[in-house]
Amino acid sequence: MTPTSIPARQSRSISAALAIVATTALVSPAMAQSGMNTTNLEESIHLEGLTDPWDMAFLDDGTMFFTEKCEGLSVLMPTGEVNELLGMTGTDSYATTADDLFCEGQAGMNGVAVDPDFAENRQIYVFSTSNLSEPQTNRVMRLTVADDFSGVSDRTDIVTDIPYKVAASDHPFGGPGAHNGGRIRFSPGDGFLYVTTGDNHNGEVPQSPTMMGSKILRIDTDGNAAADNNPPEGFDQRTYTYGHRNVQGIAFHPENNTPIIMEHGPWHSDEITVLENGGNGGWDPRPNMAGRGDCPDNYCGYMPNQGVGMNRFERAAFMPMTDFETYPDAMPPIWTNNGWSQGTSSGTFITGDQWGDWDGNLLVGIMGIGFGGTPIGQRIDVIELGPDLSVVDVTEMTLPMPSARFRSLVQGPDGALYAAVDSGEIYRMAPKDMDGN
Repeated sequence: MTPTSIPARQSRSISAALAIVATTALVSPAMAQSGMNTTNLEESIHLEGLTDPWDMAFLDDGTMFFTEKCEGLSVLMPTGEVNELLGMTGTDSYATTADDLFCEGQAGMNGVAVDPDFAENRQIYVFSTSNLSEPQTNRVMRLTVADDFSGVSDRTDIVTDIPYKVAASDHPFGGPGAHNGGRIRFSPGDGFLYVTTGDNHNGEVPQSPTMMGSKILRIDTDGNAAADNNPPEGFDQRTYTYGHRNVQGIAFHPENNTPIIMEHGPWHSDEITVLENGGNGGWDPRPNMAGRGDCPDNYCGYMPNQGVGMNRFERAAFMPMTDFETYPDAMPPIWTNNGWSQGTSSGTFITGDQWGDWDGNLLVGIMGIGFGGTPIGQRIDVIELGPDLSVVDVTEMTLPMPSARFRSLVQGPDGALYAAVDSGEIYRMAPKDMDGN
């Protein structure tokens, strides 16, 4: 990779390839995962100097759109030039600034997706928090990219009513913007846009038929419900699935295009779940459900006032991530850590002969969550699925880079893996021989 200097805010640059090759020694991940790490990787910093990079989306020629949670939407051109397209409140270097867009906590400029017909319509989509509504909401916006990639225009808000947490509550990590969801992806199978949302620490949201948090929306490019969505009677027809806690990852199986999500758990039980049209994720943190009592701010997602004499981890067991007792037909997860929630974020399937035994496997980024700021479990897991989409094996990737909070994983058009981390970098990782080295 040729070193290229980018004259842009915060000295963003594509650096020279570091050519750090991972060892093949198996590093045993937490939760008794196993499997041989057979892929040697090398990495380079594809882009650096960012502020909370959140997501990426590629064109076939390697052009990369990316978001920064509290900055906005930009594009990295194949030449190495960065164009800042749509800024948020308080930014002044972008081609356009939208003063209604803001960030707080987990909320801000989150997911980005490229229209499958971009070559014809030049449209992209962004998930962002906005104050155009009262109370504020999350929105999915459609934008048209200029022919020279110098800016965007024709903003159309195709979804305007995804809930946003407006005020702090009496919970761990309970500030505004919590449990915000925010990943958006087009399915290569049906062409619809899937939108992941969170529960905002609101106990009513997950099982609500009308509040569009804790849902996976499945919509067309105008924001209309897919005609064959099959939610329960009385639900908003944009609902593909419901009853989720905080989904920040969605990927589609490369052979059958089945949607699979990655979801944060409450101290315990992060989950990976194969979605079923109309399915219930089984999350219901309302008080007085399944024998639970009162909870702070009517949200039992952490159960901090239950189980006198137990520590906080034992108390958490009273709040199941998937409540099969109340919802016996809930969608069962295919993977759970069954211990400590470590913050599953984005996921992507990697394909291509260059990945050897990992061809067709699911990669999941783990951000690592620990009390007192102690990082736990920052890693990438390689998950092999069987023909029935059950988990066959899980391998912790031997990283060719320091561990980090992996916010977004995307396979680029060159076949390499791109990983955005909270510290401000987007890494490129590829098998050692893929680039002829």
